[in-house]
Amino acid sequence: MKNFPEFAIQIPEILLPKDKDLSVWSVVACDQYTQDQDYWYNVEKTVEGKPSTFNLIYPEIYLSSPDRAERIKKIRENMKAYLANGVFDPAEEEGIYIERKTPYGRTRKGLLLAIDLDSYEWKPFSKSLIRATEATIVERIPPRKEIRAGAALESPHIMLLADDKDDLLIGGLAEEAKKEAPLYDGDLMANSGHITGWSVKGEKAMQKMQEALKKLKEKGKQEDGSSFLFAVGDGNHSLATAKAVWDEYKEKNSESPARYALVEIVNIYDQGLTFEPIHRVLFNAESKALSEFLAKETGAEIRQVESEAEVEKAVKETKGNFALVYPDGDKCKYLLFETKTEDLLVSSLQPLLDTFIKNAKQEEKIEIDYIHGSDEVFRLGKKQGCITILLPPVAKDSFFATISKKGPLPRKSFSMGEACEKRFYLECRRLFTD
Repeated sequence: MKNFPEFAIQIPEILLPKDKDLSVWSVVACDQYTQDQDYWYNVEKTVEGKPSTFNLIYPEIYLSSPDRAERIKKIRENMKAYLANGVFDPAEEEGIYIERKTPYGRTRKGLLLAIDLDSYEWKPFSKSLIRATEATIVERIPPRKEIRAGAALESPHIMLLADDKDDLLIGGLAEEAKKEAPLYDGDLMANSGHITGWSVKGEKAMQKMQEALKKLKEKGKQEDGSSFLFAVGDGNHSLATAKAVWDEYKEKNSESPARYALVEIVNIYDQGLTFEPIHRVLFNAESKALSEFLAKETGAEIRQVESEAEVEKAVKETKGNFALVYPDGDKCKYLLFETKTEDLLVSSLQPLLDTFIKNAKQEEKIEIDYIHGSDEVFRLGKKQGCITILLPPVAKDSFFATISKKGPLPRKSFSMGEACEKRFYLECRRLFTD
């Protein structure tokens, strides 16, 4: 396979399904809808009895299920069966240029390639070509390793960001790729939009790609001589898991397919790419105690607002604002916190939430989860025992510079788009062959 080691890039051998009904084959990233049993139940019913990437992944809503070992065993069996039973077309060595239309009227463009895990590091203040943008929760890696280690296939939901204001890489390859008919073209399930992919291969495309990557690598050069080429946008823990698996395996085989991971590269300046906040939900917390604690620690001015629309508008318009949403009798209460911070709010708020939970009485058993979309904030905010926290949008400006200077942001700081806009599993690649 063609490698570009100076850019940590490999042109992968892609497996695509023979049946191009993407509304069945392709499913959303496993870390979405983690509080929505109905969503995943409906996915399961939609794909029942048919080949689907749903049968190759482990939705994280089920990570604590007692049948975890059985689920993982079944995933492995499905992977081998799909390879043996002709589910896929023959593998092709190629990249894929992707256009993803979302239900919000946006079109996001991307480039599917494989990256060298030896050139990626998630630890803070890394000097590697590929760096994490958010803190990695080490405890989340082992359960994911159970799934990836020894797996016959991988399908990506990992997305990398390129600091490419002139659109050299993806824009430069789009025209070349679209000279041919698309490899796939179809609607995604659950009204999640439309996706089209074109092959990227041949000497002309490879030359264009090399030239663009060379310029981006030079642009990303740091004062210490290192270069910051790609930042992990989505799938941080999946990529960290892939590296952990590879770091263990490479002692046996230094040139295994497991050295690489499939990713979609997206230009941070792509007009179809929005940076959405990842909101918080606290379970079993006392609303008065939490609001008083946050008021004291943030120095915020607090006022009550009367509607979802009003609180959402106030939070979106000022990057220092956030809100608590929780049940109040038979109604919902909306508390707006107005702070003077000019930095990314979550970078200061998350440590406060960690402190609040750590200092809570043991019998309270406060838990935290991370949710996508304001609809989920308001839905869960109506449930007894829940307090949701609505966070402001994330600006793209100086994003790479901030990561380079300050290291990764707190865990779950941002999301690239709403839940239904996340990457869907579609393309596959052979991983472990022994």
